[in-house]
Amino acid sequence: MTALARQGAVLGFVLGLGLALVWVGLPRHRRQGLAGRVLPYLRDTPRPSRLLDDERPLGGAVGVIAGPVLRDLGRVVERVMGGADTVRRRQLRAGLPADVDRFRAEQVLWGALGTVVGGAVGTAAVVLRDAGPVAAVMVTAIGAGIGVTGADYLLSRKAARREARMLMEFPTVAELLALAVGAGEGAVGALDRVCRLSTGELAGELRRCLSDARAGANVPTALSGLADRTGLPSLRRFVDGVVIAVQRGTPLADVLRAQAQDVREEGRRALMESGGKKEIAMMVPVVFLILPVTILFAVFPGFTFFRFTL
Repeated sequence: MTALARQGAVLGFVLGLGLALVWVGLPRHRRQGLAGRVLPYLRDTPRPSRLLDDERPLGGAVGVIAGPVLRDLGRVVERVMGGADTVRRRQLRAGLPADVDRFRAEQVLWGALGTVVGGAVGTAAVVLRDAGPVAAVMVTAIGAGIGVTGADYLLSRKAARREARMLMEFPTVAELLALAVGAGEGAVGALDRVCRLSTGELAGELRRCLSDARAGANVPTALSGLADRTGLPSLRRFVDGVVIAVQRGTPLADVLRAQAQDVREEGRRALMESGGKKEIAMMVPVVFLILPVTILFAVFPGFTFFRFTL
């Protein structure tokens, strides 16, 4: 067999193998798993069942080996810092599943990263600045502490940013609910319509309330779950107003419009307060930077003329 024939045979084999792989990978030949068959019917649930979660552990064998170590270190962090209820509350406010063990493991990873960075800085200080080993150990410990507390701070910031977005979305969602109720729809129908037309953090929470209502809970109980998962007083007042309106037969549309107006007024007051604080902060560069330069420009010509006349 010549070299050209051998090359042709190899290319033909590769081409045939590629065509076979393409044929096997066609959608008609793929066998759908249990999750693919069942999940389309569970779209309204806030979290899929863990029985349907067929994902591999993160990192494969490394994750399996490091998992127990992370859990043990997470328990140590839990004993030192405590506040599991507060962490669970902030996770719910941030839209995350309430899993304290996972958060403690993340804190351990952040602490390990801070330890590595602090150790590198301490080693550089020892090598370049002739610092003592005590300083290097202190810098490493500080890095570990910053890493652990930084994860906690980021969780709080994420919860605060999400609640700020929900507060911005609330007046529009309340107006949509009022329009739907005023058009003759019930509470569940109004929630369904608003959830289909809206996007955002508050719409996602309303979808969860709608899922709870469809699962058998009444509307006040479902909305009470929304108030419990968030830390916004405005949403708490909104839920209380809706619950009272449903229980006492008060016109729900009027209650929703009043709640939306109250939130708009509260946002306007917060904006005015923020503007007042920024105005005071703007006085610092004016007094300490711009004003001295202005005085210098005003006084310097006269001072120069007076010096030359003398």
